[in-house]
Amino acid sequence: MRLLITLLLIACQCPLYAAVLHTGHGQRYTTVATAAKAAIPGDTILLHNGTYPGDQLLDGLRGAPGKWIYIIAEKKGSVLFKGGAAAWRGSDLAYIQIEGIVFTGQTGNGVNMDDGGTYASPAHHIIFQQCTFRDMAATGNNDLLKLSGADDVTIQQCTFLNGSPGGSGIDMVGCHNSLILQCRFENMGANAVQMKGGSSHIRVEACLFKNAGSRAINLGGSTGLAFFRPANAAWEAADLQVYSNVFIGSEVSVAFVGCTRSEVVNNTICNPGRWVIRILQENKDTARFGKCGNNTFRNNMVAVDNQLRTACSIGPGTAPESFTFSNNLWYHAGNDRWAGPQLPAPDKDALTGKDPLFNNINKEDFSIAPNSPAALAGLPLSQPEKDHAGRQFRRQRAIGAFEVRE
Repeated sequence: MRLLITLLLIACQCPLYAAVLHTGHGQRYTTVATAAKAAIPGDTILLHNGTYPGDQLLDGLRGAPGKWIYIIAEKKGSVLFKGGAAAWRGSDLAYIQIEGIVFTGQTGNGVNMDDGGTYASPAHHIIFQQCTFRDMAATGNNDLLKLSGADDVTIQQCTFLNGSPGGSGIDMVGCHNSLILQCRFENMGANAVQMKGGSSHIRVEACLFKNAGSRAINLGGSTGLAFFRPANAAWEAADLQVYSNVFIGSEVSVAFVGCTRSEVVNNTICNPGRWVIRILQENKDTARFGKCGNNTFRNNMVAVDNQLRTACSIGPGTAPESFTFSNNLWYHAGNDRWAGPQLPAPDKDALTGKDPLFNNINKEDFSIAPNSPAALAGLPLSQPEKDHAGRQFRRQRAIGAFEVRE
C-alpha cells in the first residue's frame, strides 16, 4: 500500500509521459545501470526486491526541475546492492531522488557521486531518503557515502552503520547548500560526517551519533589544493550548522578543523572518550588559509564522565580566542567538584555542575522535564526551530537537543 501511494504521489508530480521502469530480477531492465540509460526526466526506476551486485554506473543520469528521476525500492530495506568497489558511481547527476535502498559490503566507497572533475558544473539536487549504508569491506580511507562537488544534496532519515576504520560515514568534498537530517550514525571509523575542501552552507540536524568514530563530526579537514571547490576557497569549510543532534561516545564529538563562521547549537553530548571539542588547523598553507576561528558553540548540553581528558583541545595555528561560547550546560557525572571546562573564551551564562536530569540516560532518552536546570536556560534564537524530536523550540528555549517535555 505504501508503495502504491508513493507511486501515485510521484505520478501526480510528473508529466503525463513519465514512465515506471521496472528493474531487477525477471524485469525488463535487469540492472539499475541499464534502467538509468533509458530513463528520461520524470521517470521512476522501480527496483524490485532482491540482492544485486555493485559496480553500477549511473553517469549522466539527469532529471529536470519539476521532472525528477526517482529510484525507489519496491519495499524499503528489501533491495540490497552488495559488494563491488562501489555499489553505485555517478558523475554529473541532477534532480535524482533515491529511496529505501540498502548498500553493503563495498571495498572502495559505498556510493560515490561527483562532478566528474568539472568544478564549474557540479552534481546537484540529489536526495537520499530512508536508505541504509553499512558494513564497509575495507579498512582504509573508504567512505559509506562519498560526495565530491555535489550541491543541493539532502540526506534524510538514512542509517550509516559499521564504517571503515579509516573512513567516513559521509565525506563531502567541495559540497554546498546541503542538508543532513534525522540520520543515524553508529560504529564509524575516522568520523561520521566530514565537510571539507571548500564546503559551505551545510546543515546537520536532528541526527544521532553513537560511537561515531574518532571525530563524530569533522567541520573542515585537510584537503589537497587540487580538490577544492571553489578552487580559490580560503578555508576548508564555512557556514556549517550543527543543530539539535545527540552525540554518544566517540573520541571527540565536534572537531573544528580549519573552518569559519560555523555554529554548533542546541546539541546534547554524552560521554565523549577524550574531548568534547577540538580546534585544529590541519592545512598548513598559512598564506592562503585563515586560521580556524569565528565559530560558535552555544546552548549545548554536555555530560561527561571520568574518561574525559579535557573539554577543549586546541592545536597550533588556530584562533581559539575568536570563538563564541554561551549558555552551555556542563556536568561531570563522576566528579561533583569539577570546576568546569577550560575554554579559550568565556562561556557567557553557562551552567556548571548541574545535573541535567535526563529522563532515562540508560535507555539513551535525553529528553528533559520542566525541573531540569536546562529548561528555559538557553539563549533565545531563531535557529534551530525544532528540537531532536521535531518539537518546536519555545521562545525561551532549553539548553540541549530537547525542548522541555511536559
